[in-house]
Amino acid sequence: MADTFDVIVIGAGPGGYVAAIRAAQLGMSVACVDKRDAPGGTCLNIGCIPSKALLQSSERFAAAQHELAAHGVQVAGVTLDLRTMLARKDKVVADNTRGVEFLFRKNKVEYIKGAARLAARDRVTVALNGGGQRALGARKAIILATGSDSANLPGIVVDEQRIVTSTGALALASVPKHLVVIGGGYIGLEMGSVWRRLGAEVTVVEFLDRVTPGMDAELSAALQRSLERQGFKFRLGTKVVETKAGKDGVVLALEPAKGGVRESLKADVVLVAVGRVPYTGELGLKEIGVALDDKGRIKVDGRFATNVPGVYAIGDAIAGAMLAHKASEEGVVLAEMLAGGRPSLDYDAIPAVIYTWPEVASVGRTEEQLKQAGTAYRAGKFPFSANPRARANGFTEGFVKILADAKTDRVLGVHIIGPDAGTMIGEAALAMEFAASAEDIARTAHAHPTLEEAVKEAALAVDGHAIHI
Repeated sequence: MADTFDVIVIGAGPGGYVAAIRAAQLGMSVACVDKRDAPGGTCLNIGCIPSKALLQSSERFAAAQHELAAHGVQVAGVTLDLRTMLARKDKVVADNTRGVEFLFRKNKVEYIKGAARLAARDRVTVALNGGGQRALGARKAIILATGSDSANLPGIVVDEQRIVTSTGALALASVPKHLVVIGGGYIGLEMGSVWRRLGAEVTVVEFLDRVTPGMDAELSAALQRSLERQGFKFRLGTKVVETKAGKDGVVLALEPAKGGVRESLKADVVLVAVGRVPYTGELGLKEIGVALDDKGRIKVDGRFATNVPGVYAIGDAIAGAMLAHKASEEGVVLAEMLAGGRPSLDYDAIPAVIYTWPEVASVGRTEEQLKQAGTAYRAGKFPFSANPRARANGFTEGFVKILADAKTDRVLGVHIIGPDAGTMIGEAALAMEFAASAEDIARTAHAHPTLEEAVKEAALAVDGHAIHI
């Protein structure tokens, strides 16, 4: 006899656990199944949270070495205790995952640890982590929120020691002398920033001719220049043909992306950070007829429904940006739809952030996208070098750029590179959610002195009326 719930959620990451909690808040009986021993998915366990913990710690280390003297704080003999730094990261992770378990209990979500498999459109079997099996039934819906895995490159064997994914890069036992990062996206640049600050030489090998290819090109160029000043080396338009790992490190064979002479590059550790792929294997999808697209993602309609009635999917397992907060929002929307509501989600108002220093944050359209679509727009830009709080804080690198429709003045995109860009982008996302104009932002009083005044000035600049530059 199966234990029956209104909703069964497979995956306890930011999409799954949020969907489960929201469904429970709306009066549904809910089970959430995940094969890890701790909830939170990739994000909380081996992704967003541990990487940000290490980024914060490495920033403190770098500041103690190079930045505090300018503030009149003299620090001598700064040394790295990597074991303590990694232990702090692990504690941050544990505290967050325990928090999710508390939320499950508070909202009466049954949390089941085990590997789930679809037995039918309304039935799930779970191979429990402690042994044995459990059969579950779903009255309303099964929600697939299974997330994603690190993408691999042909011919490169990951051992999480010498050749690592982001998982291994979060737990290196020592600082490598030379870290080679394959891939110029946000994962590689963030993890490269951690180990560069801690003393590693870092070389980024990217197949395309620019880093962070999905971002506004002006931001990408500014970020690369900043990272180069921090000691990063970049090999753009270059592909990795082969890697050979040995006791003394790894030798990579490189070639120009468009073809050319092969050369070798030696590294102590290689980080493979070429993106992520949806996790859809071992779920029994084929057996019950759930359709996938050509990239292995689960096909869904505008209400997150698959082609099999009663089976839904959200997050990294479906098309769209692989962002934790995007998955969470989809989880909330789907739960409310299942309860009879009519919520909506504006994908153009979902921000993306790269947590390097300076941070990079974007929401909405890039200049390249607007040009490709033939959309007439005006741009306003304001540098942090003209912002009083940035000067007082001692970090004036970067700018805010606002793109607005040339006819209606509606904000179409906001792009920020600079201190705390990831926090400031929230104002821009809210403005776009409410269909604000650049003038709406420009006429909103911003507290002085704050970094956010740069957003107001960029909005003023759209119409050529910036005050402080």
